[in-house]
Amino acid sequence: MSVPRYTIAVRALCEFTAKTGDLDLRFTPSPTAQEGMAGHAVVTARRDDDYQTELALCGDFGPLHVRGRADGYDLRARRLEEIKTYRGDLKKMPDNQRQLHWAQVKIYGHLLCADQGLDQVNLALVYFDIGSQKETVLQEEHTAAGLQAYFAQQCTLFLQWAQQEMAHRAERDLQLKAMRFPHADFRSGQRQLAEAMYKASKRGVCLLAQAPTGIGKTVGSLFPMLKASAEHGVDKLFFLAAKTSGRQMALDAVEVIRSGAPLLPLRTLEMASKASACVNPDQACHGDSCPLARGFYDRLPAARQAALDLMLPPASADSAPTLLALDRDTLRAVALAHQVCPYYLSSEMARWCDIVIGDYNYYFDLSAMLHSLTLLNDWKVNVLVDEAHNMVSRARKMYSADMEHAALRLLRKLVPEELKKPLDRVHRQWNQLEKDQSAEYQSYAALPEKFMGALQTAATAISDYMADHPSYVDADLQAFYFNALLFTRLAESFGEHALFDIEKSEGARASHSNSVLCLRNIVPAPFLKPRFESTHSTALFSATLSPWNYFGDMLGMPDTTAWVDVESPFVAEQLSVQVAAHISTRYQHRQQSLRPIAELMGEQYRRQRGNYLAFFSSFDYMDKAANQFAERYPEVPVWRQSRRMDEAERAQFLARFTLDSEGIGFAVLGGSFGEGVDLPGARLIGAFVATLGLPQINPVNEQIRLRMDAIFGAGYDYTYTFPGMQKVVQAAGRVIRTQSDRGTVYLIDDRFGRPEIQQLMPAWWRIDVAGAASPPP
Repeated sequence: MSVPRYTIAVRALCEFTAKTGDLDLRFTPSPTAQEGMAGHAVVTARRDDDYQTELALCGDFGPLHVRGRADGYDLRARRLEEIKTYRGDLKKMPDNQRQLHWAQVKIYGHLLCADQGLDQVNLALVYFDIGSQKETVLQEEHTAAGLQAYFAQQCTLFLQWAQQEMAHRAERDLQLKAMRFPHADFRSGQRQLAEAMYKASKRGVCLLAQAPTGIGKTVGSLFPMLKASAEHGVDKLFFLAAKTSGRQMALDAVEVIRSGAPLLPLRTLEMASKASACVNPDQACHGDSCPLARGFYDRLPAARQAALDLMLPPASADSAPTLLALDRDTLRAVALAHQVCPYYLSSEMARWCDIVIGDYNYYFDLSAMLHSLTLLNDWKVNVLVDEAHNMVSRARKMYSADMEHAALRLLRKLVPEELKKPLDRVHRQWNQLEKDQSAEYQSYAALPEKFMGALQTAATAISDYMADHPSYVDADLQAFYFNALLFTRLAESFGEHALFDIEKSEGARASHSNSVLCLRNIVPAPFLKPRFESTHSTALFSATLSPWNYFGDMLGMPDTTAWVDVESPFVAEQLSVQVAAHISTRYQHRQQSLRPIAELMGEQYRRQRGNYLAFFSSFDYMDKAANQFAERYPEVPVWRQSRRMDEAERAQFLARFTLDSEGIGFAVLGGSFGEGVDLPGARLIGAFVATLGLPQINPVNEQIRLRMDAIFGAGYDYTYTFPGMQKVVQAAGRVIRTQSDRGTVYLIDDRFGRPEIQQLMPAWWRIDVAGAASPPP
């Protein structure tokens, strides 16, 4: 029988045992990963030919297995180096950060001595200024015996925690293997989904799962992936959602699963954004400003243990239930009780929880925390992506950036004198771009080298200034700086997956034109593919993932990706799908369409009174249709979606749909009420969809169409048809939510009668085109 072993990275060990004092974000050693790698390359290139880089080292202490890669080893000088890149004044680096660096190089020093039988070694911290390209080297001589004692000391500090974690993992896996499905039986289609999930994890492949609403997708996905965690050696399960409602559904599903396995020690964490978690948004993230940052690492151990204690299972199945998940409110309460920052406590707890629930960006964006932790700790993770039809649009935004000239013009007047010159250079290059472009909109095959050079110089100048003046805070300058960093970082990978374009408009003054520069990611695949490769299995699920090749192409799914189209629990008799083929909702026909749409809706309402949703392509079209309907049918209650609704207003809109109410809610397709809305039974008995949902034809989308055609040979479908029909099917899916629901959907446009459009609709629909060829009598 093998002895249990706990593997930990050198950096993770030191961060646990050697971090003390304040949380302090004023000194940033490496503004970007690319600059850090470039700095390491410069330093190592300066060394002798026998200099060894990325030296893999490991060692054991009882059940602990510590491993990592040392930056460099000079064989002749017998000097082990830890290279750190930075900007600004090195003297302003916080002491606790320097202590952490020494801890890391000392651990590596012990592992090297043990590996090569050395009696002593020279340890060096090499700080490389990426601005001046100068090195500052701090050296210390250490004996092998002294380093061994230090290694033992750090491991001893972590050992009790490691033993706690090993015991938790063993009990977790034991309980997961014995766990039974929390309901008496699977719903129709739910077993098929669960089996596909489990098989994907067993094979270690990704999965695209199209599964209809109403089968219990969240429980049907979480349950098999939790079983797989124990049986396939998975460390973590990440559940990623597009909206807050999706995170809540995941929390609810965990509660259902735990209700059937009360002794299961399942640690579950809900992540919140930094903006929403911040207690003191008017204060900076360092001990001199925010009291929750002062002494953060000194109070972190107690807060961390308190959070874990809340998730301990009861002593027996008959005992009172304990907390099922560390949701954002509970975590905030723990943080404030221990006077630590809630956001950074949640970042710490992600290391120690079994399920982490959060937004897509936590794993998929450029600086994704969960992805970084996965690589650092060499975790074996499974990822669930809820409502995955949103992934294309969300990923495009993650890897896109834009900048407005008017904002730069204003910023130049307000910044400190040291920054005016580099910003003026950006301004001059920008002016030249506007002068050279005669059209209002133009897409370019290459990035403007002089502008990009000026932007990079300005970003470096701002970074240096902020490092030298850590107390200086200006929101507009920070916004420009982070935008410039994103712009320059995305520029490094510019290719056929992206567009660079400039859109000009007249400025506030006649002498000034304004423009927006945009680096648009239109095919997220190059960025997402490495993220999928870093997981054991990623399962993307939604009611609308057709056609599968569109999502596979756009998201960069591996060639081994499995596909399942789960059978619907619904039957055609539940939903009357009528195509109003006598009406065109094309832009040029919209005015003429208002009266026949109102008549169709009015007759359906008179035939069957109840609650309906009506979807339109824009607020303008929606308002005109609602006005027309209200004028012809004043007795029918009408309520409308308004622009920029807040959460309370959205809740008020949905509150109108009760079991006893009647009327029609007017909404915009693709907005807040087109998906993720659950109105079962009499709360919603029908929907009118007066649009194919096609994105607007404009210069940007036409450029995207041309690029999609060049890459995939299906420009119009990839740009317009597929994204539009996903919105239509999502909206229509609001009507039938349970197997007892009955309802009616009107698809209003002659194009809905085309075979290629109907192929994108659910297979269980029985579509009647002829029956809606004229308004109902």
